[in-house]
Amino acid sequence: MSKEYFEINKELWNAKTSIHITSDFYEMEDFMAGKNTLKPIEMELLGDVRGKKILHLQCHFGQDTLSLARMGAQVTGVDISDTSIDKARELNTQLGLDVKFVCCNLYSTKEHLDEEFDIVFTSYGTIGWLPDMDKWADIVSHYLKPYGKFIFVELHPAVWMYDAHFKTLEFSYFNKEAIIELNNGTYADHEAEIAMQEVGWNHPLSEVFTSLMSKRLTIDHFEEFDYSPHNCFLGMTERSPGQFVVEHIGDKLPMTYSLVMTKK
Repeated sequence: MSKEYFEINKELWNAKTSIHITSDFYEMEDFMAGKNTLKPIEMELLGDVRGKKILHLQCHFGQDTLSLARMGAQVTGVDISDTSIDKARELNTQLGLDVKFVCCNLYSTKEHLDEEFDIVFTSYGTIGWLPDMDKWADIVSHYLKPYGKFIFVELHPAVWMYDAHFKTLEFSYFNKEAIIELNNGTYADHEAEIAMQEVGWNHPLSEVFTSLMSKRLTIDHFEEFDYSPHNCFLGMTERSPGQFVVEHIGDKLPMTYSLVMTKK
């Protein structure tokens, strides 16, 4: 059943990629001219990555992956969408960088990649597409060398309890079942002419932490934020540069969290 869900989401992300590439959200012109797409939250956690080997999971079409390479890291990006990976490889060539991109279901990464990394990194809207956090945590741990770091920035699970307009509590905080929806537009362009089925799962913080700790990872850092660095939901306002909140909720809702863990 999960395989069917992954095929649904792969088709969705293939369609989204074509929209995202030309959207204002992704600022492709600025990116090609040298803009770093990583946000301050993860930049502070990553620090100096020169010479570091980094595995970027669920990298979409590779802007953050390529930004890491521009910062001097040796980077590999993984994503389920072949359209996204094709675009990432095209950008890599255009920018004269040396990033490896792998197209596969995250859970099958071991069949496609055999290396160890100093850092495994993933950010913003990633784990909600995965049903099983134990399998995800196993991939994270597998690819970290001893004392390697997992750096994770994600939208807070409280966000996913609400309807699209943040008016009513619609979904459980806990991972009880697959959430199957037909949504219009995308977070990058709410008016985009796309209406496709998508499948997601909510993951409480306890599930994320327990899964990672069971794979020999120890917590170095955890922080919650009352804003998102991305203007990705309906009805958001920019309260200060680079900090977006839902206008009628303000700072009352946790929007983002960051986590750093070390492999024992």
